[in-house]
Parts: sequence; C-alpha cells; structure tokens
Amino acid sequence: MPVSTTAKLALTRRPRRLRRTEAIRSLVRETRLTPDCFIYPLFITPGRGVRKPISSMPGVFQLSVDEAVKEAAAAKAEGVPAVILFGLPDTKDLTGSAAADPDAPVQSAVRALKRDMRDLLVITDVCLCEYTSHGHCGVIKHRDVENDSTLKLLADIGVSHARAGADMVAPSDMMDGRVAAIRSALDHEGFSNTPIMAYSAKYASAFYGPFREAADSAPQFGDRRSYQMDPPNAREALKEIATDIQEGADIVMVKPALAYLDVIARARRLFTVPLAAYQVSGEYSMIEAASRNGWIDRERTILETTTAIKRAGADIIITYYALELARGL
Repeated sequence: MPVSTTAKLALTRRPRRLRRTEAIRSLVRETRLTPDCFIYPLFITPGRGVRKPISSMPGVFQLSVDEAVKEAAAAKAEGVPAVILFGLPDTKDLTGSAAADPDAPVQSAVRALKRDMRDLLVITDVCLCEYTSHGHCGVIKHRDVENDSTLKLLADIGVSHARAGADMVAPSDMMDGRVAAIRSALDHEGFSNTPIMAYSAKYASAFYGPFREAADSAPQFGDRRSYQMDPPNAREALKEIATDIQEGADIVMVKPALAYLDVIARARRLFTVPLAAYQVSGEYSMIEAASRNGWIDRERTILETTTAIKRAGADIIITYYALELARGL
C-alpha cells in the first residue's frame, strides 16, 4: 500500500533521532541540574563528635558543630555553595528563648563554619518550633499562636543569627508581617546587606512528618493549619509571595516541592525574584523507603524528582540529597 504524502512528511519528523544516545540526549537537554543550585540542610545539636541517625530519614543525621563543619566541607568540595541550619537546643520554654541565644547550636555552628569556610554561604532557619516547649512557631495565647507578639521574637532571632555571621536568614514561621519585622530589625542593627529568603508559600503538609523527628519540633497540641497554608490553595500562595516581596524578601520559597510543582510554575511566571523550592523530609523518606523495598530505582528517582523541581521553575533547590547529587553530577 503506497505511503501517503502526509505520512512521508510525518516520518521526516523523527523526535527519536535526538534520543538515540546519551551524548545526543545530553546535548539537547532542556533542564540541567548543577551543584550550584543546591542548598544542603543540616540539623545542629549540642555536644561534640555527635552524629545521631534520624530513623525516619536514613542517611541524615543530627550533627554537633564539629561534625556539621565536616559535612559542610564535604558538600562545598563537591560544589554545593550553601547550607541551611536548623537547631536543637538543650532546653525549651514557652517562648523559645534559646533561639536567640548567641551560644545556641545554630549561632555556634555559624561561627565555626564561617571561620573554616569563609566562602560557604551559611543560611539560618528563623523559627521557634524547635525551641518552644509546645512545638508551635510562636507565642501561644488561648491555645493559638498569637501573630503580632511573635514578630519581635522572630526579629531577635534573625539579628542574633546575623551577629553570629549568617550570610542569609530564612523565616519559616508563616506569621503575617514577619519579613517586614525581620528586615526592619536587621537594618536597624546594621545588617542591611543580609538577605532574607522567605518561606513564602509554606503549606500545612503531611510531608513534614520526618522533619519533626529530625528537629524535635512536633506540636504538643493541635496542628499548624491556622498559620501554614491550606494545600488546596494556589492563588493564595501567589498573594503570600507578593506580600513577602513587598515586605523585603530577596528570595521566596515554595514548600514542599513535588506536590506543589504547579505553584512553583505559576510563581516563576509571575515573579522575577529568585525562587527556591524545598524537597522536604517526607519526599526524601518516601524515596528511601520505596528504594529499600526494591520498588523504585533510587538514583534515577532522586535525579528525576529534583529535575522536575528545576523544570517547574525553581532556581534554588533545598534538598537532603545535595551532597549526593553534587557527587553524581
């Protein structure tokens, strides 16, 4: 049977030609991962020589300052430019007062990291949940987080981190007005050059479960739905991002990443500021659990999920795989 002119034309357009070998696929690849787009999260705990495994996150550890320096140095050697620090204090109280202590684990780690690696970008998470006895991200009044009285505490934490030498602070609490409060405090204390990376669209997600073990930050009552975003909402995320930019955020973030690729893509189309996305603990743990059961190819899944985050529009990816990915790339 003769081949029609239309069929002949169609056969001249063979997309498979550009998929035939790895060299060709690499040449025409549209989305590229490079180590310099990663931020490596580290959990800092008191002590020395501490490298405590986190059971729900195989391969991730709570680290004393000396061990965190080693881990950051390994990441830096592979081309990862930045770490973000989360602290586990010795003691907790109702207002999370240890968070602004100049000798707390995060502040101590900042000084040690900047002393040993001046060109490493050290970012600090600014929140209260790891430091409060109730596990919520602010001051509690009538069993709810009181927004405005929390702002001063967050501003004090941000200034404390900047004084220790942090290159950037990252408020993750989702209080209204916290970017403006932290920006004002930083400027007033002479840290006008310290950028803010805001957790702007942070959802009340089920994917945070393992993090609560890692950072010992589970709420002791209720949940965080009154201040973190409702997962069905996307337009609201864009309003949150716009507000944070107006208040002075230099970088904005969507968290979690994989379940919110549509939000990342919409934010990328609307805003020109650098956009970060956090591949959170639950995303990490699902990959690890499925791969350990032999259900997925671990390395391919890590690469595919992080590529999807970049393809959606994220400039920056916060991921527990940063060191491993950098080595592989």
